[in-house]
Amino acid sequence: MAKGKYQEWRTPDKLTLLQAWARNGLTDEQIASNIGISRDTLYTWKKKYPDISDTLKRGKEIVDIEVENALLKRALGYEYEEVTTGLVWDKKTNDYKERVTKTVKKQVAPDVTAAIFWLKNRKPDGIDGWRDKKDVSVAANISNPFDGITTEEIKKLIDDA
Repeated sequence: MAKGKYQEWRTPDKLTLLQAWARNGLTDEQIASNIGISRDTLYTWKKKYPDISDTLKRGKEIVDIEVENALLKRALGYEYEEVTTGLVWDKKTNDYKERVTKTVKKQVAPDVTAAIFWLKNRKPDGIDGWRDKKDVSVAANISNPFDGITTEEIKKLIDDA
């Protein structure tokens, strides 16, 4: 690693670039490769320089929120307008012009898989929990009625019965 390379990456322009890479979904390994350092060096920088660590976190948070919003939208379903365009003859110019020919309101039905995924991750516990695997523990105080009795005494009890 070139001496002082980290200083270059702490400038506003380079921090913006780091944030963009994180926002675009690059892993720490890919970001380190883009910088020209090892992943371990990037981890060291993140520990040593809060501005680098915070910048990467902010970039990743933006994408996480966008994905979260998209998943929720898909889970709930949504409406959108589909716009169709086509060439229409314009008498004034004696030429074809592209114009909106049809607008249709469409609906995307809620996605059950997205809803289940959302609930399993957002509401795993509680009375109405959505966790697949439930940890159920049963505690009981069971006493052995034959505790302290020898085998011979048990045989004698059986014979007497």
